Amino acid sequence: MVGRFNVRPGDGPRHWLVWDNAMNGRRGEEPTEARAQALAADLELQYDAHGPRDPRSVRRPDKPVAVDAWQPRIGELDAWVSEGGEWIGRVKLPDGQIKWISQRELRPAEGSRQVGRSPSGGAS
Repeated sequence: MVGRFNVRPGDGPRHWLVWDNAMNGRRGEEPTEARAQALAADLELQYDAHGPRDPRSVRRPDKPVAVDAWQPRIGELDAWVSEGGEWIGRVKLPDGQIKWISQRELRPAEGSRQVGRSPSGGAS
């Protein structure tokens, strides 16, 4: 389940927790929200709802690829995970947020270097 890990405020403005929803407990902590979001996104690539993710269910392009979704150049895709028979892209938005977006909604941005397709034919 993409969304197993989320970020919560900790004790004070320089304390952010990465929460594991499957274990219902803290998985890590960081001094900034951005670093906590990055840690949560990396953990999503390593674990699904049941434990360690099958390595065949994760794909990474050689370099991040600019992608379009609901608007042009929504951000850069740097990884795919397979969830329930569907590939979902990890996209870093210009403001640093990380979003998980279905392959059905993603396509390479015009003029971006296309390095191939997702494992099932979406953008990469």
